[in-house]
Amino acid sequence: MGDHLVINWQAGMAAASSSTHHHLVLNNSVKIARLGLGTFRSKGEEVKSAVLHALRSGYSQIDTASVYRNEVEIGQALKESGVARENIFLTSKVSPYEQGYDNAIEAVGQILERLGTEYLDLCLIHWPGAAKLELRSEKNKELRHETWRALERLYLEKKCRAIGVSNFTQQHLECLLSVCAVRPSVNQVEMHPYLIQKPLREYCQRNEILVQAYSPLGVGNLLADPVVCDIASLRKRTPAQILLRWGVQHNVVVLPKSVKKERIQENAAIFDFVLSDEEMDRLDGLDQSHHFCWSPNEDVDQCRPLNIHTGITLMRVV
Repeated sequence: MGDHLVINWQAGMAAASSSTHHHLVLNNSVKIARLGLGTFRSKGEEVKSAVLHALRSGYSQIDTASVYRNEVEIGQALKESGVARENIFLTSKVSPYEQGYDNAIEAVGQILERLGTEYLDLCLIHWPGAAKLELRSEKNKELRHETWRALERLYLEKKCRAIGVSNFTQQHLECLLSVCAVRPSVNQVEMHPYLIQKPLREYCQRNEILVQAYSPLGVGNLLADPVVCDIASLRKRTPAQILLRWGVQHNVVVLPKSVKKERIQENAAIFDFVLSDEEMDRLDGLDQSHHFCWSPNEDVDQCRPLNIHTGITLMRVV
């Protein structure tokens, strides 16, 4: 059988974390939808329209970040949607330029202002390294931990209902867990059948850290994979739905990005079927440990930029 265990941090929460239900529970008892809308590289009226359509189509989770430069438009969409704020799960992230205790406190304040909200449901450290530092500098670790202390303060002040990290390796998590007062609830990483992240997921599960998957469609590259297409044909589903369902059955929150109404709706239609163990194993077997985005483990000669807008180049981060 494939590695598709049910995550359940709280006694008595089995129903909420069943693979046939739409939500999971974080390690601080906050409920989170298994599906969210990613907004990387979506801007202006395009992202505003996408968020409006998602919220009106039943999505409750919207994922953004300081470096995405779209928080103002997302905030406008939240207000125009007519959906009560308490029924929306809103995530943003502190950028590599904003690391450090004081910087992070100020950054989250600006994020809240841009989004037009009094709190975030989830705030993440976007990257384990800080901008303008040598990648192997120990200062990265110091700034990470300072940034985390800032998020802990914001969590206690109820400016963030949950806090977590993104693109952290097991090594980064081990260091953080050795010093934190509030444990991270989430680690958001790239994950899809070409990058199943099994050791990291198992480590996170042991430490009650939920994994979120960005680029769950492999930036579109997996939509034409023969195995994915074969399962989609047999199931009379789209390749995207198969890939997202695979993530859901690994008890991962999937965050597909789209600005097209029909794709947003298609991506949400993944809770009325279940992949078999054999199908899950076939998809797991596609693993190549291949990043389509960027990796905190990349060697220097294979580095990728974090974001086309920031120009930050990040490789193996100490």
